Amino acid sequence: MSITPELKEQLIKEHARAEGDTGSPEVQVAILTSRIKTLTEHFKTHAKDNHSRRGLLMMVNKRRSLLDYLRKTEGERYLALIAKLGLRK
Repeated sequence: MSITPELKEQLIKEHARAEGDTGSPEVQVAILTSRIKTLTEHFKTHAKDNHSRRGLLMMVNKRRSLLDYLRKTEGERYLALIAKLGLRK
């Protein structure tokens, strides 16, 4: 249910602000989004997996906190990120 190291490296390269950047909110949100999408697919076949559902809710809350921080500090980066990841309709 986790993402592969290759996919994680690709997400880091795509969303990093500088070389070797793994801690910026953009990278963290991109990785969390990928994991959330993977778990969402998992729940289509395993509807009663409540232990994984708790983990999913924790990831969604963490992503929401990071997005709130980014929106509060730098609105342009926030808007660019949600457009790039397709989080808002």
